[in-house]
Amino acid sequence: MGKLKPTNYSALYTLVGVFFFWGFIAASNGVFIPFCKSKFELSQFQSQLIDSAFYFAYYIGAFLLFIFSVAGKKDLLNSWGFKNGIVYGLMLSVVGAFLMFPALASNNFAFILGALFIIGLGFSLQQTAAQPFAISLGDESTGSNRLNLAGGINSFGTTIGPIIFALALLGTTKMDESLIKELSLSSVQWLYLIVGLAFLSAGILFKFSKRLPEMKLDSAIDSESKATAMISFITVILVIVISMIFYQNTGEGVNHESKMGLYLLLIGIAVLVIGLLSANKISAKNSMGWGAFKYPQLVLGMIAIFTYVGTEVTIQSNLGAYAKQLDFTTFLQTHIGTSYSDFKTLIADKKVDGYWTSMIPMLISLYWGSLMIGRWAGAVSAFNLSSKARKLALIIVPYIAFLVILTSNFIGGESLVNIKMILPYAAVILIQIFGFYLGQDKPAKTLMIFGLLGMTAMILGIYSTGAISIFAFVSGGLFCSVMWPVIFSLSLQGLGKYTSQGSAFLVMMILGGAFLPPLQGKIADLFDVSVSYWVPVAGFAYLTLFAILVKNILKKQNIDSEKAAI
Repeated sequence: MGKLKPTNYSALYTLVGVFFFWGFIAASNGVFIPFCKSKFELSQFQSQLIDSAFYFAYYIGAFLLFIFSVAGKKDLLNSWGFKNGIVYGLMLSVVGAFLMFPALASNNFAFILGALFIIGLGFSLQQTAAQPFAISLGDESTGSNRLNLAGGINSFGTTIGPIIFALALLGTTKMDESLIKELSLSSVQWLYLIVGLAFLSAGILFKFSKRLPEMKLDSAIDSESKATAMISFITVILVIVISMIFYQNTGEGVNHESKMGLYLLLIGIAVLVIGLLSANKISAKNSMGWGAFKYPQLVLGMIAIFTYVGTEVTIQSNLGAYAKQLDFTTFLQTHIGTSYSDFKTLIADKKVDGYWTSMIPMLISLYWGSLMIGRWAGAVSAFNLSSKARKLALIIVPYIAFLVILTSNFIGGESLVNIKMILPYAAVILIQIFGFYLGQDKPAKTLMIFGLLGMTAMILGIYSTGAISIFAFVSGGLFCSVMWPVIFSLSLQGLGKYTSQGSAFLVMMILGGAFLPPLQGKIADLFDVSVSYWVPVAGFAYLTLFAILVKNILKKQNIDSEKAAI
């Protein structure tokens, strides 16, 4: 056996730091959303535009890379080199982070959304380049280990991000609405400035380090005119839809009871889904020019990634609003027994006890920490362990991750009383561990089981109250945790020379984070926050259906779906 190529650890540690900040910023939005809602007196729908700006940038970034590559008949990112791709992405995020300083100073919500969009554009480019770059930093056979390390650090960033963000924002991990409107945004300005400087430092290190490989690959781009036309058509419609939503909801005199935003979101989703399914159906008759769209597993997988990302983000993005409603409902039922519709009067009179509201940062941390729990548990299979050791690790590793969550919150200033409140969540983790055992390391089966568990958890949350409903919604993180790699692997099975193109299309579907959170937010405004959680129920339902359909599709193509990665 030949000697393995040594790993460039100095470069890897720098790259891992970038992965950390991706998670840090994305998870911090969960605290920033309820803050902005109170600070700028936004509706729940408007507050979710933070997610729309951030995640739509991912789609636009991936789309522009695709279009410019097709126009130049070469992979644009490959021509730059993955190292330079990361540098350019970091510089874009630096610009966005620095723009947050004047945006927050201006108290202009539209300006803030614009700065977040630019940060997201940079993240899109960084993430597209980072995974192949991580593989290039050592022997190819150990590339998955480096990606697992980076993914684990990313999950740690999502866990502590809400805690640090809340401390910077409020000086405490407790969300006290009575103080929010009086707060200056200077602390958040400096936080984004520090993040921007961190990105700038990483970019300079990447650019001028002579030990980092450039990694350029010779990769021709097939001219798939029909596929390009379809994705371009869909993009034009989506840009129009998002632009109209932003225009109508970031100015003066917004009608919060209007259903126009709901209709626009549904139109955007319908155009995406119908366009993708139509492309696959037409290509079945004549595949010329359709490229990867001729594979049903990819098209259904694109919708699955859209649904998965949207579901993962929307559960936590609307959790703050649910926590507030839970406080209102508890007060009304306990003290005056009137309907939920009277809560506005109680807010004005400052009579509502905001227990769950004050715990929002810890709940958001627990949610993203739940994804860390699942990902750490899912990584157990990557090690060459005996059957007995593997079973033991599947029990121990999730609780080590849970201990990390508890410790992070305690160090962040959370009281022991509140931390004790989430200790019963340890029992919920057992359900996920049981799901792993039932899945038997079979990707499609694991996805189906976790999809069903996710549906069950959301429905339980809708029809229960108190800690049970909170834990039910938070547990969505446990069941989302391993879905990304499973969906990705199943969708790319059998694509052959179109694997790279299919991968690019799947990354574009991070777009789901721009559509499902505001859709749920609008339903919350029009009806009720609990009712709005039928959105993630529907999301988990489709993911369960995808697991069943893709297994049958691959079987017809004589492909063993169980060889995909978890």
